[in-house]
Amino acid sequence: MDSLITAAAQALSAGDPLGALKRVALRDDAPALALRGIAMAQLGDFARAKALLKSAARAFGPKEAVARARCTVAEAEIALVSRDLSFPAKGLDAARRTLEAHGDRVNAAHARNLEVRRLLLIGRLDEAERMLAAHDSVPLPPASRVARELAAAGIAIRRLQTKAARAALVRAGQAARHAHIPALTAEVESAAQAMTAPAARLIAGGTQRPLLLDEVEALLASGALVVDACRNVARLDGAVVPLSTRPVLFSLLRALGEAWPADVPRSTLIARAFRGKDADESHRARLRVEMGRLRAELTGLADVSATGDGFALEPRHDREVVVLAPPADERHAPVLALLADGEAWSSSALAIALGASARTVQRALEQLAAAGKAQSFGRGRAQRWLTPPVPGFPSALLLPGPLPSD
Repeated sequence: MDSLITAAAQALSAGDPLGALKRVALRDDAPALALRGIAMAQLGDFARAKALLKSAARAFGPKEAVARARCTVAEAEIALVSRDLSFPAKGLDAARRTLEAHGDRVNAAHARNLEVRRLLLIGRLDEAERMLAAHDSVPLPPASRVARELAAAGIAIRRLQTKAARAALVRAGQAARHAHIPALTAEVESAAQAMTAPAARLIAGGTQRPLLLDEVEALLASGALVVDACRNVARLDGAVVPLSTRPVLFSLLRALGEAWPADVPRSTLIARAFRGKDADESHRARLRVEMGRLRAELTGLADVSATGDGFALEPRHDREVVVLAPPADERHAPVLALLADGEAWSSSALAIALGASARTVQRALEQLAAAGKAQSFGRGRAQRWLTPPVPGFPSALLLPGPLPSD
């Protein structure tokens, strides 16, 4: 490797893409193409970066397996940053194995961090945690340690393990300072904002107030019956009743929870659950049926009793009832929570991350765009969506992945 290639590589590792391009911008040999591709990626020109890395991989040839694997890892990182979650995970895994087999531990660890970040985005927390823990003892340079600790913090935040999350963010900040790369320090600071931003709202006794992540963690351990409108479940002492596929039942439960200990009139329940303006006998009959189904779902947690005017929620063992709601009233809050990371998402990537159909996500994006809360650029497969900062977002409770008791 000649001196210009070495100098360009050192510039890239220090976060100086312009310095790297000054040395290799006019060269078209394989190492220079690869370095130019990485530099363009750091500058944000992902389309040009992908083209250069593909050219570099072809130029290296089949005998230079390590170099080709490094190009694959770089392509995977570009795909992840540009939220192209359809990038073949098998290709990244094969590249990682190649790097490990040839003793390139640093780039292999970087590939593993990318795999963890992808699993984190699509909510597969158990797999991400196992992969992160499998090579926890491997010594890494500061920049790679930042990526590892940010991934660990992301897992802990989604699991509402705030103490572990703060510890990981502290370690990430220390590694970022040792790396002397301002962009990494800014990334850590941005991630740390999740610990100080409202994660949800507490609705109880006719009042509501914002909650931080550690307050949500304490609430779930408090012994109260929590009607969780972030995940559409009911929680009590580790027991979880999922109602995400039963929207009518959860709508009724939330109405009862918000009014507890008072009852809710039948007309109000019908309006919220069935969108019925006038409560006729057919609506009343359906309400009785749905209340029976809700009572069966809540067995062991609470009872639903009929009153003279409507229905009331009666938790077991005289527990308190609270409602945990998203930080802002928003129909498409999970989509906004993902868009709020500042990256440009494709609708297909959002569908993968949320586990929803592409058409459902597209309808949500169109409605958000009509309301001025999201905007797109590009057309066809190149179309990407982003949003300006929305007060109250992002919320870790709305991002993919189950909480510990789920």
